[in-house]
Amino acid sequence: MYEERSFGDKVWLVLKGLAMGAANKVPGVSGGVVAFVAGFYEEFIYSLQKINRKAFALLFDGRFKSFFQYVNGRFLGLLTLGMIISYFSVSKLLDYLLIHYELYVWSAFFGMIIGSIYFIAKDFGDWNRKYLAYLICGIIAGVSISFLEPAKENSNLFFVFFCGIIGVSGMTLPGLSGSFILILLGNYVLLLVDSVNALYNTVADLFRFDLSFVDDTGRIELLKVLVVFALGSLAGLVSLSHLLAYVLKRFKKATYAVIIGFIAGSLGVVWPWKKKLVEYDAMGNIRYDANGREIISGYDRFLPSEFSLETILAILFIIVGILIVLSLDWYQKARNHPHG
Repeated sequence: MYEERSFGDKVWLVLKGLAMGAANKVPGVSGGVVAFVAGFYEEFIYSLQKINRKAFALLFDGRFKSFFQYVNGRFLGLLTLGMIISYFSVSKLLDYLLIHYELYVWSAFFGMIIGSIYFIAKDFGDWNRKYLAYLICGIIAGVSISFLEPAKENSNLFFVFFCGIIGVSGMTLPGLSGSFILILLGNYVLLLVDSVNALYNTVADLFRFDLSFVDDTGRIELLKVLVVFALGSLAGLVSLSHLLAYVLKRFKKATYAVIIGFIAGSLGVVWPWKKKLVEYDAMGNIRYDANGREIISGYDRFLPSEFSLETILAILFIIVGILIVLSLDWYQKARNHPHG
């Protein structure tokens, strides 16, 4: 059984879901890292693991209260609420900041990931050759994924379902960015921009009692894509959580070593100094998404060549990112030892 939460804890859980949802939408940043650093990763994995045959039996028998308690429904519900709110609030703000202050946003995330590596590694304990080997394997895997070439957009529903399974990995596997995986699969704009905007516009139309969108074949197709993607994400969450719960129970330190390495390897994805490689159509014109933004096919990373004000500010944002994560550690210590 899971312990009862105070009102303050419930609010914090919604805010953690908010942060997790925002992180999942940014290419190179993993919602799983948020779960790890915020201290609810294992409860998250073990709660998802409870969505199994027994849970469905309770649900179909009409034993809703037992089902809710069995799957830790309050925890998952509050976390999911935060993620949903995030997609229509924080994610929109992040979209704006990435357009207007891209270097500083990437710098802050870069710093936060450095802080996360320290945060997770500080309580690891002794490193022996075996765990160092797992760490190196994680680093190699993270770096390798960073330099893969993106595929082209594909709206086939079977492929979209597969994208859902793979894309949700960022929530369960710290260091593996689901959004970045979707870029590699070619469907980031389709699934996390166009289809989400289609849902947003549809909800807005429904509030205005405007049903004209039912005749908009493009909108309906995007909504269909979003539903299939959501189903794939749900399937991925449940299946991956079962695998991870098994691995965490039996090989906890080895799993943590791989995760630390993976997060370290993913630093290449969020390296602040990079040039966008944009997509072009058959006529040689730059392709834009539904929000009028250039569609990115990848990045060309570089070192800053001059020590300008922009570079100094970027370094400051890296330090701020590190301090944000470390402040969570300080907050938890103060909470656990209020008089010491």
